[in-house]
Amino acid sequence: MRLLNEDPSISTRQIAQKIGISNGAAYYFVTALVEKGFVKLKNFTQSKTKSNYIYELTPRGLRVKAALTVSFLERKRHEYEALKAEIECLESELVVADKSKPGNSRDAV
Repeated sequence: MRLLNEDPSISTRQIAQKIGISNGAAYYFVTALVEKGFVKLKNFTQSKTKSNYIYELTPRGLRVKAALTVSFLERKRHEYEALKAEIECLESELVVADKSKPGNSRDAV
């Protein structure tokens, strides 16, 4: 939906190339978005070929996109916090391991 919102005239082939899927898969996903009412399909009025379309996010599609964005950011925030805690734990394990090695005592004179 982000790609369609950024460039309403993007083709399914371009979508497929940008996200690394087949053209058929991109067409399938775009068609599903249209069927669910998240995206509206419009013909170019000035187009010489009627196979050119623009995609427009509907109000419902914009709401879904916003909800997905909030959900994505929340999930990434949780992942970040978990990674941060894991890094802190590993760093403290390294400090403990370093202190327990012979010859690494700072108290030795």
